[in-house]
Amino acid sequence: MTARTFLATNSHGLARAFCVNEAWRVEHLLSDQSLLCLAADPLNANVAYAGTRGNGVLRSTDGGQTWEAAGLQGHIVKALAVSRLQPNTVYAGTKPPALFVSHNGGAWKEIESFQRVRSWWWRSPAESDLGAYIQGIALSPTDPNVIVVGIEAGAVVRTADGGQTWEGHRPGSLRDCHTITFHATNGDWVYEAGGTGAGAACSRDGGHTWHQPKAGLDRHYGWAVAADPARPEVWYVSASQMFAKSQFFVPAAHVDGEANAYIFRSAGGAAWQRLGGGLPQPLNYMAYALITDPHAPGHLYAGLSNGDVWHSTDHGDSWVQLPFNLGGIHRTLIMLKG
Repeated sequence: MTARTFLATNSHGLARAFCVNEAWRVEHLLSDQSLLCLAADPLNANVAYAGTRGNGVLRSTDGGQTWEAAGLQGHIVKALAVSRLQPNTVYAGTKPPALFVSHNGGAWKEIESFQRVRSWWWRSPAESDLGAYIQGIALSPTDPNVIVVGIEAGAVVRTADGGQTWEGHRPGSLRDCHTITFHATNGDWVYEAGGTGAGAACSRDGGHTWHQPKAGLDRHYGWAVAADPARPEVWYVSASQMFAKSQFFVPAAHVDGEANAYIFRSAGGAAWQRLGGGLPQPLNYMAYALITDPHAPGHLYAGLSNGDVWHSTDHGDSWVQLPFNLGGIHRTLIMLKG
């Protein structure tokens, strides 16, 4: 089996799980950093990026073992995305909302036109200052000029000309964006999970228009979303109830032990189905990450807030828990494959 390395952000910095002689090991790194997001380079399995609170972007070229500063010092970097079409091209989203691009993995330029689509009323209740920020960046796998950006408690906006001009909030998408991603190879399909509307939304025209399939989805605080690499009409979302029982106005997803969540699958436009097959029912720890493998259709990984990682090889029908714990996933998990 191809080697897999998992990287997760948590309250201790970075957790890295890797397999040596069929035995999994976990190491904890970057304990002096406040990590906010991670992104893998789809063109180089050894390269990963991390966004920090105030220290800009970090880059690893050895599968997450060591890290170096890669620009944007002083910025709070909340979202990262790496192009599969343009080598060494990375996008970074910050708080306050601004979008930057680097074409060499380190020298950054702000896409200033993004400021013209920014709205004064973008406000995020997720942080005490209510300051808005970019939560997700989705890059088309077929057209380098198409970028879709999600704002936490703000909007989903789009450019089709590489950032020269922007379309305002896309009708049907979720204003409270938590995760947004293109399909691995099909540039028509884009997927979003969020905290408004149905909790999940998808686009079939590259992010221009959206719809929110609701049938079967009985929880509407969506967080992670993913799609099968061979079948774009098969996609997944993790969703919990809106509020925790023990903490008023706190989303259940963010209260360990009380998430009361499920992973759902939609196939070919059919109603959403809860996935079980060995998974805890319900999930008391939120699935903050759903990962599919572009080279392995049917495979799906789920990373829970308590640090457990589960794996399915049959589109989520059955699951096994991987034999390691990352000590928490708060709230990003990525997988590198060598």
